Amino acid sequence: MSTREHILAAVRTALQDAPAVPDIPRTYRQDGNLNAEERIDVLVDRLEDYKAGVTVVDEAAIPATIQGLLAGARSYVVPAGLDPAWLAWETEPSRVKYDGGGHGARSVTDLDATDAVVTSSAVTVAESGTIILDGSPDQGRRAISLIPDHHICVVHSRDITQILPEALRRLDGTRPLTMISGPSATSDIELERVEGVHGPRRLDVIITKQSGKLPAS
Repeated sequence: MSTREHILAAVRTALQDAPAVPDIPRTYRQDGNLNAEERIDVLVDRLEDYKAGVTVVDEAAIPATIQGLLAGARSYVVPAGLDPAWLAWETEPSRVKYDGGGHGARSVTDLDATDAVVTSSAVTVAESGTIILDGSPDQGRRAISLIPDHHICVVHSRDITQILPEALRRLDGTRPLTMISGPSATSDIELERVEGVHGPRRLDVIITKQSGKLPAS
């Protein structure tokens, strides 16, 4: 018997006593009750508590805000599908490293030598301060948001939910989801915080305000 057959046989044996999958109670909160402004306020509070940099701006101010956050960066990587208008200010094209699309994928060595990364985001959970990327063209591969030391992430107000169940309804679970709650950090047994162990040491979030009614969750 192969290892695979052995495992499947064990599973079948374990299921003999309870072959039917029981109904799972879903009595937890599935919808929030905060308005758009309140969700932004909660998100800012959580992100700042995580030691992330936060800027709330009108959508038109995204390019200038990114420019300011990239001051001093020798190079930065962006996914091939990022809105080109966000980088229209760039006068040194050699600083920009595109990843994906017709540009190909950057190596880990190349990404490690890159100062920063700029991405958009799929959906963000205000109560936990969690930004979720789903690998869309404006967010790129997981590697580009994990290896450079500085991550600049744009979060649109229309994509902010209050709680996780609302966020999950907007996501495709078959896509590669990356959940980010502040800069990379861990603590040892003495609770000494160490940053940058398994991801960027610095996270800057640009939250954009927009007019009009936000979509239902």
